[in-house]
Formats: sequence, C-alpha cells, structure tokens
Amino acid sequence: MTIPVWLSGITDVPGIRVGHAQDLEALTGVTAVLAPAGAVVGVAVEGSAPGTRETDLCRPGNLVQQAHAVLLCGGSAFGLAAAHGAMRWLEERGIGLPTGHATVPIVPAAVLYDLGVGSAQVRPDEAMGYAACEAATDGPVAQGCVGAGTGCTVAKALGMERAIKSGIGTACVKAGEVAVGAIVAVNAFGDVRDPATGRLLAGPRGADGAMLDTTKLLLRGAAGRPFGENTTIGVVAVGGALSKEAANKVARMAHDGLARTIFPIHTMLDGDTLFCLATGGPEIDVTAAGAAAALAVERAVLNALRHAAPMGGLPAAEGLS
Repeated sequence: MTIPVWLSGITDVPGIRVGHAQDLEALTGVTAVLAPAGAVVGVAVEGSAPGTRETDLCRPGNLVQQAHAVLLCGGSAFGLAAAHGAMRWLEERGIGLPTGHATVPIVPAAVLYDLGVGSAQVRPDEAMGYAACEAATDGPVAQGCVGAGTGCTVAKALGMERAIKSGIGTACVKAGEVAVGAIVAVNAFGDVRDPATGRLLAGPRGADGAMLDTTKLLLRGAAGRPFGENTTIGVVAVGGALSKEAANKVARMAHDGLARTIFPIHTMLDGDTLFCLATGGPEIDVTAAGAAAALAVERAVLNALRHAAPMGGLPAAEGLS
C-alpha cells in the first residue's frame, strides 16, 4: 500500500499565502488565505447554519472564475466585516478583477460562531481583516488558537461549560506531483475522533470529567442544543489546473475529511463551509484531487486539536501527540 506523501501545510501549494490576526483577550480572530495571482474558486456549504459572503459567485454558471483571497472569520455574521479589510489590502496593491472603472478584489468569506467564549462584544472587523492579509506569508502556518481558530471549541452537546478547546489546523498531501493542502478552523457541535483508530479525542465532559459520545447523547435525548455556537470552516488549495465545476466538486469531496473526524457533522447547528482554490499548473484528475483534499482536511482537523491550548476556562484535548 502506498503511503501518502505529506508536506507541512497549505502554503506548500504554490501561489498560496496565509496570515492570522487575533484578539487573545476577546478570543476571536481572522485567517486570510491569499491567492494574489488569482485562483479558480469553488465552494461547498453543507451545514445548515452558515454565515458566508460571495458563495454564489463561487458556483458554476456565474461570470467570475477566480478569487484573490478567502477569509475565515470568527465573530458570527459580524465577522464578515473583516472581508472589507482584505479587499482594501488587495486593492492597494492593484490585485483584483479589472473592470471599466476599478480593480475589484474577489474575496469570499465564511464565519464561525465564537461569541460564547471570550467577549461577545469584540468581533473581527475591517482592521483585523487587513492585519491578517498584512501578516500573510508563504512560510509555515501557525496552528491552534490563532486566527479564526482563536475562539474555536468542539463537543458542545452539554453546553459550552462542558466543551473542549479547539483551534485551526493545516495539512498538505501530494497527489502525484500536485500539492493539495487544507486549512480548517474546527468549531463543531460534535465530537472529534481519530479516523485511524476510532478513538474519541474530544467529547463533551460529563459530571466526572470523562468524555462522552455526542451521538449516544442525542439518541437517548440527553443532549442540549446550544443555539448556533458552532460551524467548521476552511479552504482546500490545489496546486494544479481545475475548471470552476471541478473546483466545486473538490470542495464537496473535501467534506469527507470532516465526516471522517467530526461526529455528527453538517448538523442543523453547524454552518460547515469549505472553499477550494486551484492555483493552476499541471492538470490533475478531479477524483484524485478530491480524495487528496479529503485526506488533507482530515489531518488538518486533527492538527487543529493537537495544537490547541486551554483558553477561556476550557481544557484542550488530551493525549494528542
């Protein structure tokens, strides 16, 4: 059996830069995924409580083919304001879609709900979106409680006070000669399991501190329903040539990586959204790209927990190395 060839993270995909900005007191932040030369964009929104910007533009049949950045934001719907900062940063550098009267940067975005930790009155804004772009590099990407991962939590079936601290993670795998990477901010209602072993890594903590299984709690009617305090969002990047239709297919297939690690996923309480950016280069089979994207998402989710630290009175997952 061929062992996947792993790289370090999404910035191993040529043409991709990543920057974080965060408020460590309010526990919220922004992650900017930049593709300054433009990248064919797709999206898949599978959760039922999404907060998004420019997702219609990403779908086949619409005029614009490329995006210049994707923003992943905390702050619930308020956090979409951060995209204006990214647009300003890109416009100042002449990056965007040329039109008759201005160069218009194309910046899709998605938000997660982190208002239940830190301060609900402080949300990502235009200044934070600009700062995340200013910090972006093509070097190693910080993981854990940074950027959009700053206020992330998982396993909330028994309320926020029984949840586990999470964060943002990245991973990258080779599909032939093409790098396929992912960055994911993990803020799920459900549990996180290691798909290799089935071991529960993060579940709601019972009265004795032991982690419980959310699906079992749901089936016996013992789970609560924290309103909207969730949503896992991310970007997969493909260092190869894809059509817009293919980029949308890869974004859908990438959700398999969430389904292999988060239980349950795509609930009525989550707005799970993944974007795909194809930066150009060698042709790549769509099925291979989608399978690689799901693998990268799977590992990115585990890395988000692996690098998270206790914050906001919540413990981080234990036993991850």
